[in-house]
Amino acid sequence: MKTGGENSKNKLAEELVGKFKTRRASVAVVGLGYVGLPLAVAMAKAGFNVVGIERKYDRRRMVNSGRSYIADVPAGELRETVKKGRLKAVNTFKIVQKVDAVCICVPTPLKHGTKQPDLFYVRFVSQQISKYLRKGQVIVLESTTYPGTTEEMVRPMLEKSGLKAGRDFFLAFSPERVDPGNQIFRLKNTPKIIGGLTPACTRTASALYGQVVKKVIPVSSPRIAEMEKLLENVFRNVNIAFVNELAIICRKMKMDVWEVIRAASTKPYGFMTFYPGPGIGGHCIPIDPFYLSWKAKKLGIKPEFIELAARFNDHMPYYVVNILANKLRSRDNRGKKISGSKILVLGAAYKKDIADFRESPSIIIMGILMKKGARVIYNDPYVRSMKIGTKRMNSVKLTDRLLKSQDAVIIATDHSKYNYRKIVDCAKIVLDTRNALHGIRADASKIIKL
Repeated sequence: MKTGGENSKNKLAEELVGKFKTRRASVAVVGLGYVGLPLAVAMAKAGFNVVGIERKYDRRRMVNSGRSYIADVPAGELRETVKKGRLKAVNTFKIVQKVDAVCICVPTPLKHGTKQPDLFYVRFVSQQISKYLRKGQVIVLESTTYPGTTEEMVRPMLEKSGLKAGRDFFLAFSPERVDPGNQIFRLKNTPKIIGGLTPACTRTASALYGQVVKKVIPVSSPRIAEMEKLLENVFRNVNIAFVNELAIICRKMKMDVWEVIRAASTKPYGFMTFYPGPGIGGHCIPIDPFYLSWKAKKLGIKPEFIELAARFNDHMPYYVVNILANKLRSRDNRGKKISGSKILVLGAAYKKDIADFRESPSIIIMGILMKKGARVIYNDPYVRSMKIGTKRMNSVKLTDRLLKSQDAVIIATDHSKYNYRKIVDCAKIVLDTRNALHGIRADASKIIKL
């Protein structure tokens, strides 16, 4: 579609593409968390001058001193980019007027109690950028959100600057695909989806990311890119819910669900392996289904399948506590109750070998146990302290004496650093929610599987 500014638009776009390809551009990354910091470092390593806009003082201080607080960002790489003057962190949006590209990597949580999208950060950042927006820039939203956000919310806010998207500046959505702790697929070798408002928008954003990642995949619009991201995570949510339900059925039938899954995974086609667990965590899978659900309801569609899967996964921490309660009440334990029992939870992070405990099912399990009167402590080699409600908790030192003193141990996160043989030998009861004890022989009355 041509507009009156087509020649100007093309000229601005080609100039911008040229800047990106020759690494003469500067980039601002808004939000230096699990998504933003790896992106900022990768762009700095690619040769761009990068500034991170971050409201948290501690993060800015650490970045500017070359210290990493994200496990997937090696301190050496961060320190090198800072030392070379390629990366710095600031707390002002005024820098936007001096850069060629702005990548928005801010949280998109749910509103407390309603599970409706909370786009406060996206809205705030868009308003701030619009104050300093100039011609010839590209703005890319990476934050996961519902289809239509880039066009219906971000675009109008940016256009309050008096500039026109697709003509004076370029706008795109490119979903983050960060998988914390994944040592195989990192930012560089994970394909990057780009959905621009116009072909010129897609071209400029693709040129930017093309200098950082091995493969860029353009799609026809921001909406397609936004929906694609939701598909990725809702797909996982639904399949995890299914395999969690299968685990419950197998347990009732006295079958090992893990053996069933291992057998099914030998099929070379038509099957993808998912594993059960105590629930789902992180900033994506527990949240994204509700973004899609909310949008569907706005269109008059009731997304029953999606919401059922989300509810089922939300129920899993309660199921885990129920398994433990039944074990404590059994004849072997002489009718012991959860209330007053000493319970050690191993792992606070939502997945193994990382420090991220956002939406972690471990936290939910501990909260349920505390409400039932249990004396709960936890150990996590990556999470030194955290809050459950208003209570501050610190990771306890894991010793043989501690393990022996507990009425039960729950393996909620299967960190590689744990000595599972020792845990089984010392503990009275071990509830394994992650199949961490596979292959370890022990008294059948001691180990409980999900």
